Amino acid sequence: MQMIYLIIILLVLAIAYFVVMELPAFGAAPKGRRLKRIKQSKLYRKGQFRNISHTPSITEGYSPIKVTYDFILGKKHPLLKPSKAIASVYTDLKKLPKDQDIFIWLGHSSYYLQTDGVSFLVDPVLSLYGSPFKYFNKAFKGSDLFKPEDIPELDYLIITHDHFDHLDYPTVKSIKDRTGKAIIPLGVGAHLEKWGYDEENLIEEEWDTEVLLKNGLKITFTPARHFSGRKIRQNNTLWASYVLETPSKKIFLGGDSGYDSHFKMIGEKFGPFDYAVLENGQYDEAWRYIHALPEDVIQIAVDLKAKHIIPVHSSKFALALHPWYEPLQKVAALGREKNLSILTPRIGEIVDVNSSDHQFGNWWSD
Repeated sequence: MQMIYLIIILLVLAIAYFVVMELPAFGAAPKGRRLKRIKQSKLYRKGQFRNISHTPSITEGYSPIKVTYDFILGKKHPLLKPSKAIASVYTDLKKLPKDQDIFIWLGHSSYYLQTDGVSFLVDPVLSLYGSPFKYFNKAFKGSDLFKPEDIPELDYLIITHDHFDHLDYPTVKSIKDRTGKAIIPLGVGAHLEKWGYDEENLIEEEWDTEVLLKNGLKITFTPARHFSGRKIRQNNTLWASYVLETPSKKIFLGGDSGYDSHFKMIGEKFGPFDYAVLENGQYDEAWRYIHALPEDVIQIAVDLKAKHIIPVHSSKFALALHPWYEPLQKVAALGREKNLSILTPRIGEIVDVNSSDHQFGNWWSD
């Protein structure tokens, strides 16, 4: 009888799993012509996309069980989340003059970029949760000013990879009819098509692909050291960084990445960069192959030959065990030691990308 009960419980769990995995937020797996393209990619081997270097998910010397225990049940830093609303500024994106060249951080890895009359929205997560479920990974107070309805008509949506804190179903679904084209790594189009995007409006490529955009702009798909997946199976879609070249400037759009040789390769081929938007936050020594530590961010900036660095991937969700303010505090301090220009605007604060004189305070210290 106990065996029968056990079988029934397992069947119920299996059915529940498959029902949940069919929810729209989990997207879709590549198939058909898209899957054929994936299998022909030089980056796809033995059933999954691969990084340039061997990339363990956990750093040597760390136990996956211990890392998981600490993350779920371990003692948390008292300021893992801010004790009050963080400093932020609401800017009406729909009223910005189209000829204004600006960068606006929207929290975590989401940002709005406008240059040479062309608008971009990168990795928008503008729902209140950095996960497929409500009440899990809730946004910090003050970091949630911007909603999907605040996004203006877009020339390009850019996605670096398909993790929930970079590709947010409610946001991407909401802005579909205001988005001209979506620039996405190979395989990610399966998610967007399931959510109503037309295949003809997807610019879906792999590393080293150059694409000409509006007004003489060019974007190149470049490597990152990370992984992908919205279900149990991982790495069936590609992850990427991007090099955006305009008639007057070069901008590196980082995406999630651990440190590796590809940054120096990108710097030598495309640098120097006027701006590098780099992921700095939600890190741990145990994950350093797939997420950059603050000292890695500094080396990345040097490798890229970046004039100005804008750190993102912090100050909205608690996805790691460090205090919420630590990423900005550390990278700003390390940048000063190296005489690097680290720009730390508040969420919603306008950065004039044509200016060479940027002044932003240590707002997280408040």
